Amino acid sequence: MTDLTVLPYTPDHAARWNDFVAASHNGTFLHNRGFMDYHADRFTDASVMVEKDGKLLAVMPANVDGDTLISHGGLTYGGIIVGGAMRTALMGEVVSAILAHGAASGLSRLIYKPAPHFYHATPVEEDIYALFLAGGSLIQCDASAAIALKRAPAVSQSRRQGAKRAADAGLVVRESQDWAAYWGVLQLVLAKHHGALPTHTLSEIQRLADQFPDRIRLFGAFRGDRMLAGVVSFDCGRTVHIQYMANDPEGRGLGGLDLILLTLITETFADRDWFDFGISTTDGGAHLNVGLAQQKEMFGARCVLYQRYEIPLLMTA
Repeated sequence: MTDLTVLPYTPDHAARWNDFVAASHNGTFLHNRGFMDYHADRFTDASVMVEKDGKLLAVMPANVDGDTLISHGGLTYGGIIVGGAMRTALMGEVVSAILAHGAASGLSRLIYKPAPHFYHATPVEEDIYALFLAGGSLIQCDASAAIALKRAPAVSQSRRQGAKRAADAGLVVRESQDWAAYWGVLQLVLAKHHGALPTHTLSEIQRLADQFPDRIRLFGAFRGDRMLAGVVSFDCGRTVHIQYMANDPEGRGLGGLDLILLTLITETFADRDWFDFGISTTDGGAHLNVGLAQQKEMFGARCVLYQRYEIPLLMTA
């Protein structure tokens, strides 16, 4: 077996961690410590770095909750982030080393959330195979909807008509920094239709957008200076993720979201590979919001998966 060293992450490793993630095959800016640490006060960090002969082979964002190691509770996806040196057999050793490290820390299980394949720069699903060999089992499967932008099905007539209605009414799509105006609309929509709040507070999203201005962007449909609808995108390179979408009542009637989304898909991000709308499921994937899924599919999106695995740790000690 290759001699590997598992190092607990500490803040003095931030620059090395971030450089590795930026050059990795399956990491995104969500794994940058500047993004991860915005909610550091809510999680007990337990991220690890795996080395061989002093060279970094992999990192895994993680936190501890009770006797459980989670990769990562504050991220949509985490998993083991790797570079070009990773191979299938070596990943098996990396996974074994991480599981042994968790067991030695007195933890009983790992909840693992791999980065979905459409966020990978190159295929890197060695981790899932290694987890299967280690006794891992699938415990959650959420249905998202993504557009393969270079080979997408046609946008439905109703969505194109909605965008035309908005344009004919004089709505114009442009990028905005008015996060406060949009957050007011978003909070009302989420409270009314879902009984929920945004994942991020206004101050958090403003701070993150200031730190990652090329990655976190707000696009609005405006009538004059008034924003009637808005979309927040997380630009992960080859894949763009839609984090939030909301219309006010007037924007809904005029097709404001249709106009924004069609603009993003056909113009702003047309050179990318994937356009990910995010999940349409609740209750750990057990319930599909059929209407929400169908709305995304009308833009040419089709089902892709966000998965979660559970792996026992004590048996690896």
